[in-house]
Amino acid sequence: MNNQARIIDQLSDKELYVNLYMTQGIIFCAALLGAWILQSSILAPFLLIDFTWSAASAGLLFAGIILLLEVLFTYTLPEKWFDDGGINVRIFKNMPAHLIVLVSGIVALSEELLFRGVLQTEFGIVVSSLIFALIHLRYLKKVFLFSFVLAMSFGLGFLFMWTGNLWSVIVAHFVIDSVLGLLIRYRHIRK
Repeated sequence: MNNQARIIDQLSDKELYVNLYMTQGIIFCAALLGAWILQSSILAPFLLIDFTWSAASAGLLFAGIILLLEVLFTYTLPEKWFDDGGINVRIFKNMPAHLIVLVSGIVALSEELLFRGVLQTEFGIVVSSLIFALIHLRYLKKVFLFSFVLAMSFGLGFLFMWTGNLWSVIVAHFVIDSVLGLLIRYRHIRK
């Protein structure tokens, strides 16, 4: 058992969830601060959200592709390639379904506001995608997981470039996280 897994095992569910909420709060505040400093308005990334069916459909299509790849890889590649130190399982295994959906929405909104709405808009897809992948620290020593998250981040970046609408990437991120969280919760996918 690695150090990260030991630390995760020692945390109660409540402590783990508080850590998750604090992390997302920091990311959301970083998005607002970044928008204020780089775009002169904390509302700037929110103005990139247009609630259209076409953007939602593009997000759903992207999410479907990612989920199919995730399930395919999960059942065809070695299990050790997917070991993130047990964090995903610990987060989702006891979380009620409605909280998985709520947390997925919070994560999708905060991360996409920061990474696509601020960082990609100001510094481009390469910088935003690399930073997105790097903040997923638990994947840094796992070549496959890091590569998959990096590729997914570039995919989200291209989706945002194509649609010009944050709604598409928020929907995609939300659906991916919700479905994977629910699959882990109900043990239909090894993670």
